[in-house]
Amino acid sequence: MNTSPRLALVIGSTRPQRFADKPAEWLLKQAAERQDFVLETLDLRDFDLPFFAEAGSNLHVPSADARAVAWQQALSNYDGFVFLVAEYNRSITAALKNALDQAGVEWVRKPFAAFGYGSVGAANAIQHLRHVGIELQMVPSKFSAYLSGSDLFKVHPFGLNGPISDVEAGIKPSVDAMFDDLVWWANTLRAARPAAE
Repeated sequence: MNTSPRLALVIGSTRPQRFADKPAEWLLKQAAERQDFVLETLDLRDFDLPFFAEAGSNLHVPSADARAVAWQQALSNYDGFVFLVAEYNRSITAALKNALDQAGVEWVRKPFAAFGYGSVGAANAIQHLRHVGIELQMVPSKFSAYLSGSDLFKVHPFGLNGPISDVEAGIKPSVDAMFDDLVWWANTLRAARPAAE
């Protein structure tokens, strides 16, 4: 039986022309080379989430919309999360914020980190995500990874459109640190959650 933590890579952009698929594929490849966790994709495109219109968080009242319940069920078996973050006007995408709001119980006492991309590596959006995650009773990792500036230009379709491997040397140490920290938190919190519930 595999006792390694199960982590979800939540793809936070749903635009048809999104860039997210390229770093997602690279992150999954990095994770596959490790033996200490399993990383699986949760793509917001695959969930027909309505705008949040429930009576309240499912921490307090069950969600009525079957689409929200399906999202909650998809999240429930994961021990932690890596959010793939695009920055829109200094924040996370509306689709990601809505997805965060559509669950409650499923986030509690679980760790998260982020891989951001944009002109400043989605640093503003990741900072906002950390605030949201704390309010959702999640545990933010100190470590995230940022694809920005000239490295982003080398791999983005608006630039040279090269493979992520072209800039791997600059981002892999941050990704390794992010995964290391997330695995530690996932193991620690998974062991502690039953006693706290």
